[in-house]
Amino acid sequence: MQTQNRLLDDLARMAGGALDVAAGMRAEVEGRLREQFEAMLARMDLVTREEFDAVKAMAAKAREEQEQLAERLAALEAALGTPSGAAPRAAKTSTRTRATKKAAAKAKTAGRKTGD
Repeated sequence: MQTQNRLLDDLARMAGGALDVAAGMRAEVEGRLREQFEAMLARMDLVTREEFDAVKAMAAKAREEQEQLAERLAALEAALGTPSGAAPRAAKTSTRTRATKKAAAKAKTAGRKTGD
């Protein structure tokens, strides 16, 4: 009986030792994997959660302001009676057109003075 108990005790000690070795190896592998992942993430140049949330809030605010400006523009266009996307009519003639009209007027008056 004692022989069986001693044999079982030896087997139990061996199994326990093997489990301790396996646990140590597991801890070693986990440590090395963690180091590798940290090094890889450091090379990726990622942003922190705080930076991401700050930029996300800025983008949401900018979008809201853009939508408000679009509504104001639509209201102003409706008040002026111009359709959205249409260019407003020019109130004044361009400089080139005015210069051309002046030159034509001078030529006309010069022709009258000479008697043509």
